[in-house]
Amino acid sequence: MGSSGSKTYYIQTFGCAANEADSERIASFYRARGYVEARSPDEADDVVINTCMIRQMAEDRVYGLVHNLDLARQSGRTVKIVVTGCMVGMAAREKTGKMMELLRKKMPSVDEFLPTEEVGFDHAPVRGDKSRALVPVSNGCNNFCTFCVVPFTRGREVSRPFDDILLECHALAHQGYTQITLIGQNVNSYGADILKSTFKHQHSKLQVKDQNGGDLKITYVKHLGRFRIPTLFPQLLEEICKIDGIELLDFISSNPWDFSDDLIRVIARNRKISRHIHLPVQSGDNEVLRKMNRWYTREEYLKLISKLKAHISDVTIGTDIIVGFCGETDEQFQNTVDLAKKAGFSKAYVAMYSDRPMTAAHTAYRDDVPYREKKRRWKLLEEMINKKNLEEGTYTRAKPYRRNSP
Repeated sequence: MGSSGSKTYYIQTFGCAANEADSERIASFYRARGYVEARSPDEADDVVINTCMIRQMAEDRVYGLVHNLDLARQSGRTVKIVVTGCMVGMAAREKTGKMMELLRKKMPSVDEFLPTEEVGFDHAPVRGDKSRALVPVSNGCNNFCTFCVVPFTRGREVSRPFDDILLECHALAHQGYTQITLIGQNVNSYGADILKSTFKHQHSKLQVKDQNGGDLKITYVKHLGRFRIPTLFPQLLEEICKIDGIELLDFISSNPWDFSDDLIRVIARNRKISRHIHLPVQSGDNEVLRKMNRWYTREEYLKLISKLKAHISDVTIGTDIIVGFCGETDEQFQNTVDLAKKAGFSKAYVAMYSDRPMTAAHTAYRDDVPYREKKRRWKLLEEMINKKNLEEGTYTRAKPYRRNSP
C-alpha cells in the first residue's frame, strides 16, 4: 500500500517506443482509479507487464518476470499480475481463441490479460520525462513484412485525428515540454485511413484546415510507378513546427517506400525537426528484401539516402538490419555489408532473425541460418557501424526511449 493507504501499481515495459507511450496511458488509467505508483514491482499491489513479441527473447523475459512474481505470491505476498501489450494484442486478434488459451496455460498465475485498446485516450498520459514527450499519431500497420508481428499484435493502421494531435502538442508546449517525438509503426502513412474513408463516404475533395483556417495540401506518395497512398504526415510536421515553445520535433518509425519528396522538403526547411532520420533497411540484398516483402530495392534505398543528404544539411541516418533471415547466404549478407558502407549509417540496430508465430515467414520459409552464423554476422555489423562510430565520435546517441522496427 502507498503511504496514504492508496493501492499501488508498477508498470514494467518491454519493447519499443510505442509500448512506452502505451505504458504512459496505462499509468493514467491507474491514477484515475486512485492508485499511486510504486518504486518497484516488489512494493506494488498491481504489477502490469507491457509485453513485446518482436523477438523470442522479449517473450522469455515476460515469462521469467511472471514466474518470479508467482514465487513471491507463493511465499505470502499479495500481488495482482496484469499482462498487456503485444502478446495480449496478438492473442485477442487470433480468432480461434487458441493463442489466448496458450497464454493462460503458459502463465496460469496471471490475473488479467488487458488489451491496450481498452485504455484509450480518456486521460492525459503520465510522463516521466518533463521535457520530451512521446505523442502517438497512429497505431498498427498495413505493410505485412514477412518477418514482422506488428500487424497481428496491433492490427491494421488507425490514425488519430489531426486536430487531436495538434491539441495535445499545444498542451505539451503550454506545460513546458520543449521536445516531441511522434510515434507510429509507419508515421509516413499517417492519415491515409482518414483520407480514404472521407473520400469513400463524401465522394468529394477533402478539405483539411491548418491552424489558421487555410487549406492543407494532401501528399500522395508515389511508389512503384503509381501514387500509392494519400498522407498528411508532412503537413502534421509543418503545423507542429509552428507551435511556440517546441524546440525539437522527432518521429519514429518511417518506411523507405513512403518517404515522400514533400516530407523531405518539410524537414529541410524546418530546423526544429531532428536532423537524425531513422530509416530501416533490414537487408542490403534484393532477393532477401523481396522475401521480406520490403517494397524497394537496394538501389532505390541508396538513391533515397543520397536525396536526403543532398537536401537536408547535417542529416545523419540510422537504420535497422536483420541478419540471418531465412535462407540468407553469405553473399547476400555481404551485399548488406556493402550497402551499410555506402549509406554511411551513424547508428544501426542490428538484430538476429527470430521466427515469429502468425508471420508469413513462419509459414513460407525455414529459419535455417545457424545461430552461430547469425551471431558472427551480427558482430561484424555491430563493430563496423556502431563500434566504429563510437571510436570516431560520430555515433548517434540513443534517445531516452526504446524504438520500434518497421
